[in-house]
Amino acid sequence: MTKKADVRLLLSLLTVAVVWGTTYLGIRVAVETIQPWYVTSIRQGIAALLIFVYLLYQKQFQWIGWANFVLQMIPALMMIVIANGFTTIAEQTLPSGLTSILSALSPLVVYLSSSGIGIQKFTLKGLIGVLVGFVGVVFIFKDGLGDILDPNYKTGILFLSIAILSWSLGTVYTKYHSSKVSNISLNLFYQFSIAAIVQFFLAKIFHPNVDMSLWSFRSMLAVGYLAVFGSVLAFFCYYYAIKRVSAIEVSVLNYVNTIIAVFLGWLLLDEVITIDFIIATGLIILGVFITNYRKK
Repeated sequence: MTKKADVRLLLSLLTVAVVWGTTYLGIRVAVETIQPWYVTSIRQGIAALLIFVYLLYQKQFQWIGWANFVLQMIPALMMIVIANGFTTIAEQTLPSGLTSILSALSPLVVYLSSSGIGIQKFTLKGLIGVLVGFVGVVFIFKDGLGDILDPNYKTGILFLSIAILSWSLGTVYTKYHSSKVSNISLNLFYQFSIAAIVQFFLAKIFHPNVDMSLWSFRSMLAVGYLAVFGSVLAFFCYYYAIKRVSAIEVSVLNYVNTIIAVFLGWLLLDEVITIDFIIATGLIILGVFITNYRKK
């Protein structure tokens, strides 16, 4: 890999870590006044429209054929409709700490799934790295572990668990077929379009009588942020990265997302950063390093 490509890869990984770390806050703000399925359908609809305009400008828009369409439909349903949609629903009721702890299980699922189907070799080093990072996330929110047993969070935990499993398996599927990806923007247009249509119908089913006048400007602004940065920018960088590194190396960025989310809570919501957070940050960084370290 050339030095120029390394810089692009590093920037892509950094973008995924930082931007998706901010989407937890963005989703929470969006669902304050906008129903979850409308949040997701509008978000993906805007993303699809932006990419469509870009493709027209670049004269790259075209029909991708039924075989590739089916190939794009699967991650669209797994990672955007189910994973993104169910996470949005879950964040209506779950505390951010519990959400982060459960979401941190994703790299472990990705690692075991990738090793199980043979697209990644199982190593003790890789497993230790994933587990160290997970311990770091748990350490930050250890006081919220009891929330898992709270019956009031049962539905939210169920939705989030399904979202995590769907996202993890979608990540493995995407890596398995990453060699077939030629035009990332074109594929993303079809993925976002499929997701937006499916989520719009779900919105009409579950929220048939919606008063849009009650949607706040703050929530609509959050949806716009999620569309431009959380969908278009982050997904493009995600697909760019997953073609070049393993699925687990991309998924461990979930741990960095946690650091970003907590930092934003301190910066914007006056939440206190404790010594536990500093220790946990060290564990997370160590876990990411162990997972990604290779001898020259």
